[in-house]
Amino acid sequence: MYYDGLFLFDLLLRLPARRFAMKKTARKTSNKKKGIHNMRPHSAVMLDGPDRAPSRAMLYPTGFKAEDFKKPIIGVASTWSNVTPCNMHIDELAKQAEIGTNKAGGKAIVFNTITISDGISMGTEGMKYSLVSREVIADSIETVVGCECMDGYVAIGGCDKNMPGCMIAIARMNRPAVFVYGGTILPGCVTGDSKKLDIVSVFEAVGAHSNNKLSDKGLEDITSCAIPGPGSCGGMYTANTMASAIEAMGMSLPGSSAQAAISPAKKRDSREAGAAVYNLLKKGIKPRDIMTKKAFENAITVVIALGGSTNAVLHILAMAHAADVNITIDDFSRIGKKVPVLADLKPSGKYLMSELVAVGGIQPLMKTLLKAGLLHGDCLTVTGKLMSQNLSKVKPYRKGQKIIQPLSKPIKNDSHLRILYGNLSPAGSVAKITGKEGLSFTGIARPFDSEEKAMKAILSGRIKKGDIIVIRYEGPKGGPGMREMLGPTGAIMGAGLGDDVALITDGRFSGGTHGFVVGHITPEAYAGGPLALVKNGDSITIDAEQNQLLLHVSKSDLVKRKKIWRKPKPRYTKGVLAKFASAVTSASQGAVTDYNLDV
Repeated sequence: MYYDGLFLFDLLLRLPARRFAMKKTARKTSNKKKGIHNMRPHSAVMLDGPDRAPSRAMLYPTGFKAEDFKKPIIGVASTWSNVTPCNMHIDELAKQAEIGTNKAGGKAIVFNTITISDGISMGTEGMKYSLVSREVIADSIETVVGCECMDGYVAIGGCDKNMPGCMIAIARMNRPAVFVYGGTILPGCVTGDSKKLDIVSVFEAVGAHSNNKLSDKGLEDITSCAIPGPGSCGGMYTANTMASAIEAMGMSLPGSSAQAAISPAKKRDSREAGAAVYNLLKKGIKPRDIMTKKAFENAITVVIALGGSTNAVLHILAMAHAADVNITIDDFSRIGKKVPVLADLKPSGKYLMSELVAVGGIQPLMKTLLKAGLLHGDCLTVTGKLMSQNLSKVKPYRKGQKIIQPLSKPIKNDSHLRILYGNLSPAGSVAKITGKEGLSFTGIARPFDSEEKAMKAILSGRIKKGDIIVIRYEGPKGGPGMREMLGPTGAIMGAGLGDDVALITDGRFSGGTHGFVVGHITPEAYAGGPLALVKNGDSITIDAEQNQLLLHVSKSDLVKRKKIWRKPKPRYTKGVLAKFASAVTSASQGAVTDYNLDV
């Protein structure tokens, strides 16, 4: 009976893969009837036959040889740029992916898309282009892959919006694909100081400097040493959060999310990704076979366990929409009730991603979650195997490590990502409450109609204990672009007010933000949401136990305020920001731009 039980358990685990194999066989038969090579469903249409000679002629000078035209065309979407250290090394990773693709039997074509830098543009008008870049990246990858009839592709991203942008394109196109994370940065340090620095250290140093707690030289020392080389921001900020979510979803190779940007492991990951796409083509596995509802639930589970960024809510919603999977903000609350926070990582914790890499990355954590029944092991992955099979030989963390806590002693018993409703956020908002800040905050509203105005008030010392800073007209449409508020939150921390001041906004927060903060408030102020009606001196309560965001003003008073409120004129009427503002949905829907396309 014991062996019969094991057989039944194994059969149940493998059923999804077997059902997929049956679908794959049916697809192969259909393709043969159409006369299209199974591994070249798109490139064969573009390159095969006498009438396609012009297409082949255009590719000879790019390095194609005659035999290459019979191989599947596998793109390598590179987000390389010297715009930011997050992406400055990705050209080398793209070359490795090209090598892996060609060695496996495909023909690689490397192409580029854009990237921007949140860290550089933060706090300026330029930051309004950040979220917009997610859509531009997705559109540009879709455009190249679609136009050039690529059969599959590797997408390599290294900064916040690169990753969901790549994944949105992968889900839309539904051609065999693997995502590669560019890798985390190493910590910086000031000579003679053992404190490990990152970009958030600089933002908080600005607040300390403005309050005479740090000298000019001290500020410059931190500024010049915090970013030592290539790689994405070093804590469990948005880049590392999204890389971990994508690995948990099964769309990157095991271990991809926890590798240093400059390392043999990351080069190997890139090479193997190219070969993995070729293998996916052979097996007939497409992204939407992997990006199921269970896979998205795995991503949410791992994000919570790691104490990840609030931006994960926005981006997971957008990725799910692209994959036609029904994920809503309420799924974060549902899953968050049973998943604890286990990682003591920055910004709320002590450790950096590079230190998590050193003890084994996220794979042992995922195995722990799987054994506890918190992760779906029957999800297909880009290895062609189930998640449970990928994790079967993973060893536990070494004894004595303190970065990942055991399930028996979590940092927080449930999720730090709280979806708050109430008369100030009727359609929802997202708070990041680790418990260290407390679980509720009632204070006096100090409203500002832009990030810049709020920042001036903080740096000039006008914000006092007990205040709740309200930053509005920074939502997807109102900004437009939904800027991140790392500047104000960093300044609050640097000024020593982190435990005494809260901040709420219809904008969003960097993964580096910590403190009592609520973002993604919907409806946003520009759309006439209640945030637009808040007055100086109003009382507001943030309640992370009842999951409420409340403005203590009567309904009748709010009706009166709404009658005299006037919608501001659009800040941009031409260009990409105007296009984004006209098409974007609310933050509670992922701030995507491809809804309502009925004609």
